[in-house]
Amino acid sequence: MRSTMEHAQEHEACLEQTQTYCVERPIYNQELLQGQLHRRERTPQTLRQKIVHSCRCSSKKAKSHLYSFLPILKWLPRYPVKEYLLGDIISGISTGVMQLPQGLAYALLAAVPPVFGLYSSFYPVFLYTFFGTSKHISIGTFAVISMMVGGVAVRQVPDEITSVGYNSTNVTDSFEYYHARDTKRVQVAVTLAFLSGIIQLCLGLLRFGFVAIYLTEPLVRGFTTAAAVHVFTSQLKYLLGIKTNRYSGPLSVVYSIAAVLSKITTTNIAALIVGLTCIVLLLIGKEINLRFKKKLPVPIPMEIIVVIIGTGVSAGMNLSESYRVDVVGNIPQGLRAPAVPEIQLIPAIFVDAIAIAIVGFSMAVSMAKIFALKHGYTIDGNQELIALGICNSVGSFFQSFSITCSMSRSLVQESTGGKTQIAGALSSVMVLLVIVAIGYLFEPLPQTVLAAIVMVNLKGMFKQFGDVTHFWRTSKIELAIWVVAFVASLFLGLDYGLLTAVAFAMITVIYRTQRPQYRILGQIPDTDIYCDVEEYEEVKEYPGIKIFQANASLYFANSESYTSALKKKTGVDPCAILAARRKAQKRHAREIKAANELRKKAVLKLVNSSTNDMEASVKHEIANDELPVNGKFASADASVQDMSPDEHEQFVEPKTNIHSLILDFTPVNFVDSVGAKTLKSIIKEYKEVGVCVCIASCSGPVMNELTRLNFFDDTVTRELLFHSIHDAVLACQVKDGSASQTDFNL
Repeated sequence: MRSTMEHAQEHEACLEQTQTYCVERPIYNQELLQGQLHRRERTPQTLRQKIVHSCRCSSKKAKSHLYSFLPILKWLPRYPVKEYLLGDIISGISTGVMQLPQGLAYALLAAVPPVFGLYSSFYPVFLYTFFGTSKHISIGTFAVISMMVGGVAVRQVPDEITSVGYNSTNVTDSFEYYHARDTKRVQVAVTLAFLSGIIQLCLGLLRFGFVAIYLTEPLVRGFTTAAAVHVFTSQLKYLLGIKTNRYSGPLSVVYSIAAVLSKITTTNIAALIVGLTCIVLLLIGKEINLRFKKKLPVPIPMEIIVVIIGTGVSAGMNLSESYRVDVVGNIPQGLRAPAVPEIQLIPAIFVDAIAIAIVGFSMAVSMAKIFALKHGYTIDGNQELIALGICNSVGSFFQSFSITCSMSRSLVQESTGGKTQIAGALSSVMVLLVIVAIGYLFEPLPQTVLAAIVMVNLKGMFKQFGDVTHFWRTSKIELAIWVVAFVASLFLGLDYGLLTAVAFAMITVIYRTQRPQYRILGQIPDTDIYCDVEEYEEVKEYPGIKIFQANASLYFANSESYTSALKKKTGVDPCAILAARRKAQKRHAREIKAANELRKKAVLKLVNSSTNDMEASVKHEIANDELPVNGKFASADASVQDMSPDEHEQFVEPKTNIHSLILDFTPVNFVDSVGAKTLKSIIKEYKEVGVCVCIASCSGPVMNELTRLNFFDDTVTRELLFHSIHDAVLACQVKDGSASQTDFNL
C-alpha cells in the first residue's frame, strides 16, 4: 500500500516537472489592457444608505447576531451527549483539580487573599461557557496577569501607607493591619478587573480584535519570560518564609532580590524544607506525566496531591504555631454578595488596565487559535474580546481579579479529552464546591506550598530562554524584539516594559520598510521568469535593459533610499551624467574660444608684418597655429566650429550603455504622494539622459492610488505601465530595435 502511494506521488511529481505551457498574446501595457477590458458597473452607496443598511433588522439578521453574541445557543442544542459527555467530564475534573491550587497560588501573585483566587476561578470560567468561541482553552487565573495585577495593587497600596497610624512594634503583624491592607488591595484588583473588562468589551463591540497582531510572538515570549522572572523573585520570600515588603515599578526585581538577600539569615528552615519537598514532588510528577503521556488515561494531578499532603502535614504537625510557618489562613465559606467596584480609582489605573486587557486577550486568542487549527474549527477574535470583557467586568462585581487563558490548564483540558466548553463549566463547578463547602479545610495550607506550585509552573516559561539561539539563527530583528521586550519588562516593570516593547516593534517595522532589499533581476533563459542576478548563475540580463526591484512599498520614509539604491544598483546616475555633460560642454567651449583667439592673433600679426618678410611671417604663424591646446592642435579644434550640432553633441557628451529601466512593482502595496513624486522625478531624470523608465506588475490598488495622486499626465502615461516584467522587456526590445533602425536609415 505504501509503495503504491509513493509511486503515485513520484508519478505526480514527474508530471509536474514535464508539464509545459505556451501562450501567444500581444504585449500588454496598461493603456492597451484597460482598453480591451470592460469594468463592472458599481453604484457606490452613500453614507446614509450604509447607515440605513446596517440598522435594518430582519429575523435572520437578529438570529445571526444573537448566535454570535451567545455561541452556546448554537452548539449546545447540537451537543452529542454519547460522544462528548464522558470526555468533557474527565477533562473538567482534571482541569478543576488544577484550577483549585493555582487559584489559591496566583492570588498571592495578585497581592490579595487566597479566597479571591477561588472567586476568580469560578465566576469568569462559568461565564466563558456562554460567551466564548474556543472549545478547549481554560479560562481563569494566570501567572503573568496575576503578577501585573499585583504590581498595580502594591503600587497603589504599599505596605508603608497601611502601616501609618499603627504602632509598628505591636500592630505590624496584627490581624487589623493585614485586613486593612488586603481590603484596599482587593478594591484595586477588583476595579482593575472591571476596567480591563470594559476595555475588552468595547474593543470587541467595535471590532478591534486585530489589536492582538501588534503583540508579535517574539514580543509576547520575551515579555512572558521577563514576567516569569518577576513571578519567581516574588515567590522567594514565601519559599524561604521571610518577611519583606513587596515592590512594584522600575527595578522592582532588583529591590525584591536585595530585600530577600538582606534577610536571608531569618529564613524559616521548616518552610524551606516543605517548599523544596513540594518542588521536587511537582517536578517528578510533571516528568512522569510528560514521559508516560500516551499510557496515562489522565495526567497525575500532582498539584492537588501536594496541596492535600501539605495541608495534612501542616494541620498534623501544627506548623503555624510550632514552627512559625505562614499558612493560607481564613477562607470564608460561601459566596460574597455583589459589590460595585471603586470607580474613583479608575484614573490612577487606566493605563495598567489597557495593558492587562491587551495582554490577556493576546494570551487567550493565541492559545485558542492553536487548538482551533488542531481540531478544525474557527474562533471569532472579536467575540473572544467580548467574552473576556464580560468575564472580567461581570466577575469584578463578585470580587474576582483579571483573568485570561492558562497555558498549562488548557493543555490538560485538551489532552484529557475535552471537547467543548462543558469541560470548563464542570471545572468551575468543582471550585464552587470548594468555596461553599470544604474551603475551610485548606486554611492550614502553608504558603510555601503555593509558592512551590507557582515556581514549578514557570518551568515552561523559563524554557523560552532557548528562543535566543533560535532567533539568532532565523531573524536578528526578531531577536532584538525579544531582547528588548525581556530587558524592558524586567527592569522597567511589566507595564512600562510592554509599552516599550510595542514601541520598539513598531520601529522595527519602519526600519524594515526604510531598509528593504534591492535587487537587479535577470531572465532565466527561454522563460518569462525573472530572478536575482547575484543569486543564480543561470540568470542573464538583457543588453541595455536593467530590471530593478525593491521588496517594500514606496512612501515618504524610504523614497530617498529607493532613489539612491536605484542609481547604485543600475550604475546610471542621471544627475552625474548631466553634470559630466555640462562640464564637457564648458571645457569644449573653452577650447574653441582659445583656438579662435589664437587664430585672431595670427591674422593680426599677418596684417601688420612688412611685405618683405611676409612669407617668413606666414610660416611662423602657421607653426604657432599648430601648437597643441589642451592636448589637441588648435587647427583641429578650430575646425570644430564647422561641425553640425549632432556631431558636436556626439563629440562632447558622455553616453550610457543602458536604454531602458524597468521598475518591478510586484512587492509594492501602496504609494503615497511623496512616493508618486519620487517616481515621476525618476522617470523625467532618466528620460533626460536617454533612458526610458517602465513600471511592471503594478497592482490595481496601487494603480488607483497613482490615479488619485494625479501621477499620469502628458509626459507620464499609462503606456509606461506593463502587466508583467516580460511584457515590459519585450516592449523595450521592440522600442530599442525601432530606434536603432531609424538611426541606421538616417
